[in-house]
Amino acid sequence: MAKANSDSDTETETDANAGNGGEHDGVRIDLISGERLDDLASMEKVRTILDGVRDGNIVVLEQGLSPDEESRLIEVTMSEIDPNEFTGIEIETYPRPDSGGGLFGRLMGRNDTAKLTVIGPADRIQTLHKDETLISALITRR
Repeated sequence: MAKANSDSDTETETDANAGNGGEHDGVRIDLISGERLDDLASMEKVRTILDGVRDGNIVVLEQGLSPDEESRLIEVTMSEIDPNEFTGIEIETYPRPDSGGGLFGRLMGRNDTAKLTVIGPADRIQTLHKDETLISALITRR
């Protein structure tokens, strides 16, 4: 029985190390920490997200993008849509809590990005429910 567990562990490690090119029977989810995002420039964040989604992965960001970065992500996505290869993205984010800064805060450039964001291929992810505390989505295999 210990040998069976060892073989199973080896298979799991091999699958995990296979990268995007490996054949998997499931959905890959990339959980990206806020710390990793902080080390990237805006366009690097957009490319990291889009490259993952184009590979068919679901990308979950620990902290969200700024409004400018989110706009840039949508802009770049629109330029890369190809009906035969890439149908676009689905993006869901917890609503921003009202920080009390109002219009003045937005005009002064205050951006609160501390929110969970889920991004995936438009043809594989469907939002079932979203409110300020829950995002429920159906993710299908290819």
